[in-house]
Amino acid sequence: MTQTHTRSGFTRGILICLTGTAIWSTTAIFIAHLSNHYRLPPLVLAFWRDLFVALGLALGLSLLRPTLLRIPHPRHNLVFFVAYGLTLAVFNALWTTSVALNGAAVATVLVYSSPAFTALAERRLFGERFGPARVVALAMSLAGCVLASGAYDRDAWSVNPLGIVVGLSGGWAFAAYSLFGKAAHRRGISPWTATFGAFTVATAFLLLLQRRATLFWLGSQVSGWALLATLALVPTIGGYGLYTVSLAYLPAAVANIIVTLEPVLTGIMAYLILGEQMTSIQLLGGGLILTGVFLLQGERR
Repeated sequence: MTQTHTRSGFTRGILICLTGTAIWSTTAIFIAHLSNHYRLPPLVLAFWRDLFVALGLALGLSLLRPTLLRIPHPRHNLVFFVAYGLTLAVFNALWTTSVALNGAAVATVLVYSSPAFTALAERRLFGERFGPARVVALAMSLAGCVLASGAYDRDAWSVNPLGIVVGLSGGWAFAAYSLFGKAAHRRGISPWTATFGAFTVATAFLLLLQRRATLFWLGSQVSGWALLATLALVPTIGGYGLYTVSLAYLPAAVANIIVTLEPVLTGIMAYLILGEQMTSIQLLGGGLILTGVFLLQGERR
């Protein structure tokens, strides 16, 4: 493989990951409305979201590429998919619980500790290069997340120890999900097959956490169900799918850093759609994250 081809693939991966992150960043808008307007419990929301994603992928792939619905070499990969889906289910459960315990700002910072966890694990497992630019990019992305989320406010950190543990565990879980995506590529598994399999298994695990009294929380509220389905089919499939595709071109730690643009893009969309304004400190945080992404480009040249 030539250096030009390698650089081209890296740039393609950056663009795919950025697009997926932009789509992914609309997730908070949907979740905020479902949580505030319909009072949908976090774990119930996570279950139905994953179920609709799995059904949407099953329908789409059956029409476009039915072969992608089959697990290649099932005897070799079945346990892998179970572990992959369990990791996704754990991440979704930890993330929603962290928001409940810590609030959105602190929970966001804690979950975006995942790039550092991913980089360390990826170096150990896959032997990925870990140059000075990557170290600086990691530091800038974490600092940017702190500023962009507003977690620099001392009051935002008035949380209980359990909340901190759950939040950091969510960062580890997302790092593990990223590494599973990278491992799926190395096993020759299509990104869409990997995404479909992970969400299908995650749905089964999340179903075990449901209570019959709250499972059908939305009842006959058609608008709520429609919003939940849209959340699953647009930002979730688009975001997770393109993120997984990008892992075919990028180290998981690089893709993980790009995803830290999510709080910045969410802030911009919240301003445009909901009228919320970003402060100068939040804009500074966004600038730090963007600078970290640009540093990654320079590392590959």
